[in-house]
Amino acid sequence: FLTNPVHPLGSDMKTSFHRSQTLVYKNGFAFFRLPTVGIGGERLYVNQLSQSELDELSSMRPTLTYGQAKRVPPSDFIPAYVAFDKKILKFDAYFQEDVPLSAEEHYRIRQVAIYYYLEDDSMSVVEPVVQNSGLPQGKLIRRQRVPKNEHGDHYHWKDLNRGMNITMYGRTYRIVDCDPFTQVFLESQGIELNPPEKMIFDPYTELRRMPVRKYITPSDFDQLKQFLTYDKQVLRFYAMWDDTNSMFGENRPYIIHYYLADDTVEVREIHKPNDGRDPFPVLIKRQRLPKTFVDKKKTFPSCVLEISDQEVLEWYTAKDFAVGKSTTLLGRPFFIYDCDEFTRNFYRDKFGITDFQPVDVKKKPLEEVPQVIPPYNGFGFLEDSLQNCFSLLPKPPRKDVIKMLENDHKVLRYQVALESPNPEDRKRRFILSYFLSNDMISIYEPPVRNSGIIGGKYLGKTRVPKPGSTTENATYYEPSDLTIGSTIEVFGHRFVITDADEYVLNYMESNAESFPAATLQYQSSSEAQTETGVTYQELDELIVQVQEELKLHNYLNNSNIQEEFLQHDKDGSGILDKGEFLALCDSLNVPTSDVLVNKLIGLCSCGENKISYRDFLRAFPS
Repeated sequence: FLTNPVHPLGSDMKTSFHRSQTLVYKNGFAFFRLPTVGIGGERLYVNQLSQSELDELSSMRPTLTYGQAKRVPPSDFIPAYVAFDKKILKFDAYFQEDVPLSAEEHYRIRQVAIYYYLEDDSMSVVEPVVQNSGLPQGKLIRRQRVPKNEHGDHYHWKDLNRGMNITMYGRTYRIVDCDPFTQVFLESQGIELNPPEKMIFDPYTELRRMPVRKYITPSDFDQLKQFLTYDKQVLRFYAMWDDTNSMFGENRPYIIHYYLADDTVEVREIHKPNDGRDPFPVLIKRQRLPKTFVDKKKTFPSCVLEISDQEVLEWYTAKDFAVGKSTTLLGRPFFIYDCDEFTRNFYRDKFGITDFQPVDVKKKPLEEVPQVIPPYNGFGFLEDSLQNCFSLLPKPPRKDVIKMLENDHKVLRYQVALESPNPEDRKRRFILSYFLSNDMISIYEPPVRNSGIIGGKYLGKTRVPKPGSTTENATYYEPSDLTIGSTIEVFGHRFVITDADEYVLNYMESNAESFPAATLQYQSSSEAQTETGVTYQELDELIVQVQEELKLHNYLNNSNIQEEFLQHDKDGSGILDKGEFLALCDSLNVPTSDVLVNKLIGLCSCGENKISYRDFLRAFPS
């Protein structure tokens, strides 16, 4: 053993200050050994252990029979948002709010619930919603971390307890209690909870909930007995309010209900579909109606809206309503014309009234004023002008579309001559076109060279009424009226049909049911005469000669001759028997013995013993 030299002054003199080597290698492996020499070469007599070995020895357990015991695995780490998910602390609190602009309350107590969410240390304040409170209620502070002070700290669940004040955003809340879960949680964390306090209610709200005391003087009349006896028994009257004296007034029906339980009256309106009135069912709400008032002084204001019992002398009762009488309810007269069966039985048993004859209030039908149609002025078509008499916005007359489609482009053409006392006009020839699609007539005059008359359109397409046609019963010319030899009157001018094309004869034969048989026979004979060489030009020349001859006979009355022939023609065919024709001529002193007259009669003959008197009458212009 080495000993360190002693310093002359008595202190140890150490020359070696290195630490001993504790790492050695054996067979290529590193081993750790305990140091035997300390700093300065001092001998270590106690085997020292490292801190890790000491820690390991402190955790060593007694060795079991089968070796070292296995360690318990450490518990898994659970984050806070999982451990405290849906775990909320609830505190009941209230705060006081000043009410400066109210004479009935000076402050208001508002109850709230404070929620603390453990998963993220956030808070929210919710006030239960009260219906018709007039205050913005609901969530007062949305969920967030609420600041605690000016240093950036936030409220923690350790800061919350019962019986304490908490200030959030300038408003102080008094916490009075918490729910059972909150109490168990805080006590498990070692927090001592304060005793709970009673919740303070709003004094004004509690005052409103208290029933209002009513001081009613007991009455001699037993109203309870009346209510129990006549409950749900109602008298029903059917009335009428006559408002015809006012502007736009009318008779309006109503139903009057009289409630026997409390002597109240109700007036309901009767609405009909599309009556143009707002659907307000009640005219007078159920109430006691005053009948007579106390005499008022002249100084009493007349603008009082409410009437007290002291101002009413008599109220309406069941005796004031009767069928067939008028009653005034709040200044409006109602005439009662009927009632229901229950009302009849009540009046019969209570008052002995048996007369319940209903009054007929139905409106009498107005007298129909005949519509006077003014005379036709000649402008436009008669149907179009007639629509102005029926409506302010005239509609076009309805057309026969089927007839227009069936007879489209079907035209009957005739040759007509103008019947005029002027010899030059009698020589003029016209083409008359009848359109079957719309029963219109147009007249065209073919131009003749060196005649001195400008030809062209004489009459545009229009419907031509017959002579004697009126506005109420308008009749127009039809195809059955247009036959050879017939005379038509077109707006004051008379035309005689002298010829027709072949399409007219074919149309008459195909529609024989629309034409008389005599007309068809005469039409065929007229066509035959034309084919044999007798032209209508020759007939017109002969008529001119006959007229020159008849001028010598001044006693002839042309108008009487035409009237007699028309009267004897019952069917209007324009054809008479030869014997009847000659008898008429003798009675009218017509000189049938004259050669020209006999020749004219021969040309007017159509078949055996038949004469077309219309061609003959052309020689006698009226």
